[in-house]
Amino acid sequence: MPHTDATDATDAAPHSAPLKFGLLGTGPWARMTHGPALRAHPGAELAGVWGRRPEAAADLARTLGTRPYEDADALLADCDAVAVALPPDVQAPLAVRAAEAGCHLLLDKPVATTPEAAARVADAAAASGVSSVVFFTLHFSTATRDWMAEQQQSGDWLLGRADWLSPVFADADSPYAASPWRREKGALWDVGPHALSVLLPVLGEVTGVRATAGPGDTVQLALRHAGGAAATVTVSHTVPKAAAGVVAEVRGPAGVHVLPQRDEDPADAFGQAVDALLEAVRTGTPHSCDARFGARVTEVLARAAAQLDGERPG
Repeated sequence: MPHTDATDATDAAPHSAPLKFGLLGTGPWARMTHGPALRAHPGAELAGVWGRRPEAAADLARTLGTRPYEDADALLADCDAVAVALPPDVQAPLAVRAAEAGCHLLLDKPVATTPEAAARVADAAAASGVSSVVFFTLHFSTATRDWMAEQQQSGDWLLGRADWLSPVFADADSPYAASPWRREKGALWDVGPHALSVLLPVLGEVTGVRATAGPGDTVQLALRHAGGAAATVTVSHTVPKAAAGVVAEVRGPAGVHVLPQRDEDPADAFGQAVDALLEAVRTGTPHSCDARFGARVTEVLARAAAQLDGERPG
C-alpha cells in the first residue's frame, strides 16, 4: 500500500511525490472547497472520491477529474490520507477506519458529536501513528490565524466573546439550509466549534460551561477558562439577515483586541490546512488543531448540549 508514515515523510526529499488523498463526501463543502483545493494543491494528488450515494460520487469524480469508489475501504487502501466532508457522526467511525488503514486525517469540524466518538478518533490516530488536522477554518486563514497567535503571546486576558450568527435556516439560497445533520444539531454543533477554536487557544481550556437556549436554534454559553478568564459564546442559524455576523474579541490589560474579518476563500484556507497536514506528516510534530484538540472541542459542546435537553419550548 502507498501509505506514508511520519518517519518516511521526515526522511523524504523536499520534492517527494505528492500525498495521495481520498475525498470522503460529496456535499456542497466537498464540491466547493475540499475537492477544488485538493485538485489544485501541488503537494496533493486526488486519488478518488467516495460518498454515501454512488451516483453523487461518480458525478463529483467526473467534475474533479478523478475516480469514484463505491467501497470506502478500497479507497482507503489506495490512499496516503483522507479529507473528510461528511456529517460528524458519519465522519467519526470512518476516520477511525482510515487511521487504522494507515491514512493521515484531514477532518471537518466537529470531529464527532459525542466525547466518546471523538476520543476514539484521536486514539486511533495516535495508535496508528498517523497525523491529523481538523479544518477549523479560521486557523487556516492568514489574518485570523496570525491574530490568534498574537493574542496567545499577549496573555493575561480577562474576558472573551465570540458570536457566530447566520440566517442559514431562514435563507432558501443557502447550500447548507437542507443539511439534515445541521437541522438536527443546530448552530451549537455547526458553528460552535469555530467559536471555541478561537477562544480555547487564547484563553485556555474550558473548566466550566453554562448553556441557555434562545429563539430558534440560538444558544448562549458562559464559559470559565483554566486561567480564570470568562467568556461568552452566542451561536445561531436562525437570525434575520440584518442581524447576522461574526464577532470575536478578548479584553484585558492590553486593551480590547477584535478578531479581523476572514478575507480568504474557504478553498484557499483548506489549501493551508493541507499544508499543515503535510508538515505534520513530514516532521512528526502534531498540529495544534489535531484530532485531540477536536476532541476537546467536542467535550465542551457535549457538556453544553446536555444542559439544553428539555430546555427548549415544545
